[in-house]
Amino acid sequence: MGDHDDDRRRPRSRATDEPGAPNADRRRRKATPEEVKALSHPLRLRILRLCGHRELTNKELADRLDRDPGTVLYHVRQLVAAGLLTPAPVRTGTSGALEKPYTYDGAVWWLEGPLSGTDAVGAPIEAFQEELREAGPESLRAYERFALHLSPEEVDELDARIHAVLHEYIETDYQRRDRPLVNGVFILHRMAE
Repeated sequence: MGDHDDDRRRPRSRATDEPGAPNADRRRRKATPEEVKALSHPLRLRILRLCGHRELTNKELADRLDRDPGTVLYHVRQLVAAGLLTPAPVRTGTSGALEKPYTYDGAVWWLEGPLSGTDAVGAPIEAFQEELREAGPESLRAYERFALHLSPEEVDELDARIHAVLHEYIETDYQRRDRPLVNGVFILHRMAE
């Protein structure tokens, strides 16, 4: 996502009162320094994606990510401190013990250019590569690789048009929670001279 302040990049919300519907008050905004820092690690991005699908405890996250629970807890705390991950109500687990799950509401989608211009720009790519490796080659549904000659204005236009299509799907995703979860990434970058 670019650092544009263009109204084309600010889709109007069609939010409803349905459970899981996006918050009607949500608008695109610049990421805070705390949010940028929290989003600069691939493991944190994977935690957000997993908790956006369903509430998960630190142990469930550690098991799912095949990581040490202490490492995962460190990253969970970073996300909570930045306001990107939210503790859900405590629940009773299968063994009768109390569990503290976490949830994510897709807030990163509403942030303008959270990692552009930072050293952490590779974090989303690393997270996506890990998720793709984990899912296996048979999981690939579509692949588009391209190189285009575009002016800066044309790059902005392409970005805005793709963003609008993605926004339409993201805004209504709560209506399709019973369908398989797919993952993707869209990146535009200038080629080295």
